[in-house]
Amino acid sequence: TVLANPNVRPGELLTGEVRIAGGDHPADIDQVKLSLVTRVEVESGDNEHNRNVEFARIVVGQRITVGPGQNLVLPFQFPVPWETPITDVFGQHLHGMTMGLRTELEVARALDKGDLDAVNVHPLPIQERILEGFGRLGFRFKGADLERGHLRGVHQTLPFYQEIEFHPAPQYAGKINEVKVTFVANPHGVDVVLEFDK
Repeated sequence: TVLANPNVRPGELLTGEVRIAGGDHPADIDQVKLSLVTRVEVESGDNEHNRNVEFARIVVGQRITVGPGQNLVLPFQFPVPWETPITDVFGQHLHGMTMGLRTELEVARALDKGDLDAVNVHPLPIQERILEGFGRLGFRFKGADLERGHLRGVHQTLPFYQEIEFHPAPQYAGKINEVKVTFVANPHGVDVVLEFDK
């Protein structure tokens, strides 16, 4: 899979093409699928572990026969969900975040897990302004992670939510240990949830 541009914002389209090169024998491909995959923190009992979670998927081709040495190109447009977690802010990668576009080929009774292409998700303009505001107040990025579950009182479609963590600004040191910001976007607006740890 070759992406036209690996940089995208929530609600936009990732575009590119899947390039398939035939081998020595004809091959029957049942399906060519693309999926967005990220790492989510899962708590079970007293333990926490990270699990790769697929949260969006499209089919870009079905019932394709590739002849020996034949090259096929399947163009695609992948709608990025509005709630997709942010991985990059102001040209800086958010520590703790991973995002990839996985390609899978189902070839007659075999599954090729294919490759994983890195995707950089940048904030929507309103999200950027809120994060900028924290920076102006003296808060510093600590990292980010994805928590499995749903936030109370917020309409959410994905089975996880992102927490962007900040070290407190100097004027709040001793009063606040950290601040966590969660954005839940949709086509009409963005819910912003703040959590202050004391």
